[in-house]
Amino acid sequence: MFKSKTSAIAGGALAALGLLFAAPQAVAAPAVPVMPVMPVMPAVPEMPALPGIPDPPEYPEVPHPHDATTGNGPRPVDAKDATAQAEKNPRMAQVGADDWDCAPTAEHPTPVVLVHGTWGNSYGAWSGLAPQLKEDGYCVFAPNLGEADFATRGGVQSLGPGVFATKDIALTAADLAEYVDAVLEATGASQVDMVGHSQGGLLARQYLKFNGGAEKVRTLVTLGATNHGTTLNGLGTLDRTIGDLGLDLEPGLDYIIGEAGIQQIYDSPLLTALNADGDTMPGVNYTVIGSRYDKTTTPYETTFLTAGPGATVDNIVLQDGCERDMSGHGMTYSP
Repeated sequence: MFKSKTSAIAGGALAALGLLFAAPQAVAAPAVPVMPVMPVMPAVPEMPALPGIPDPPEYPEVPHPHDATTGNGPRPVDAKDATAQAEKNPRMAQVGADDWDCAPTAEHPTPVVLVHGTWGNSYGAWSGLAPQLKEDGYCVFAPNLGEADFATRGGVQSLGPGVFATKDIALTAADLAEYVDAVLEATGASQVDMVGHSQGGLLARQYLKFNGGAEKVRTLVTLGATNHGTTLNGLGTLDRTIGDLGLDLEPGLDYIIGEAGIQQIYDSPLLTALNADGDTMPGVNYTVIGSRYDKTTTPYETTFLTAGPGATVDNIVLQDGCERDMSGHGMTYSP
C-alpha cells in the first residue's frame, strides 16, 4: 500500500513538471501581500496579591554588631550555671568579651571571635573560654548569631529563651561577615582567629568559602563541628531513608528541629555545596577537635577535615590528649 501511494505521488509530480515544460509563456509571480503593522501590546498588569495568603514571615531583626550582646554577665561556676544565667539574660556577654575599645597588643595582635552552636547562645557556650582568653591578653568577641522564631522555621526550641543559631546557615554566614568586619574596624587588625563549636564551626567554614572570610581569618579552630554533617544519632539516617521512599519530611522537620538543624544532616544541599571543592580554603590554618563521646556530631570522625592547597589541618581526638576526658559534644567546658 505504501509503495502504490508513493508511485501515484511521483507520477503526479512528473505530470505537473510536464505541464510546466509544455507551457513556454512566462507566468507572472503573484504579488506579495503587504504585512499589516502589528499593534503595540499593552503592558501586562501586576498580579494582585491573592486574598487570604499572607506574605512570608520575616526573620527577627539582626542587631548592629556592637549590640549583638548587651553588657557583661557574671562569671559562672560551671556550664550548668552558665546555662541558667543565660536563660535569665540570653543576650549578655561573658566576662571580658565584646569590649569594642579593646586594642590588640604586639604579643596578641589577632582578635578572637567565638561562634556558638545550634540552639545555643554566646554566654552559655563561651563563659569558660572567653574570660581565659581575655586574661591571656586577647581581644575577645562572641556574638549571638542566627536568631529565628517558630514562624521562620527556628524549630520548637526557638520558643524558649536564649536560643540562637536556628536560622538558615547561609544567611547567618552573611551576618557573621558583617560582625567580623566590625571587629576588624574597631581593633584595627587585618585578620581574626575564630573558634566555632558545633554549627559554629560549620558556619565559620560557610563564611570562609562564600562570604569572603578566607582573607580575614588566620586560624579556624572547630570543636565537634558538623563539618560533613551528622546522622543525629540515627534521626538523620531515618529522614534520608524515608526520603528515598519518596516522602519528604524536611518541610515539617524545619518547624520541629529547625532549618539550621536540618541543614546539618549529612548530604544536605548546604553541606554538598560547602564541601564540593574540598574541605579547606587557601591561606587558612585549621585545628579540628573531635570527641569519641560526641553523641550529636555522629559519627564523630565526620568532623575531621582534609587539607587542600595552601591550607594546613591538624585533626585532634580529645581523648588522645587525655583518656579520662569524658567530654562529649559540649566540649567548650572540657578541662
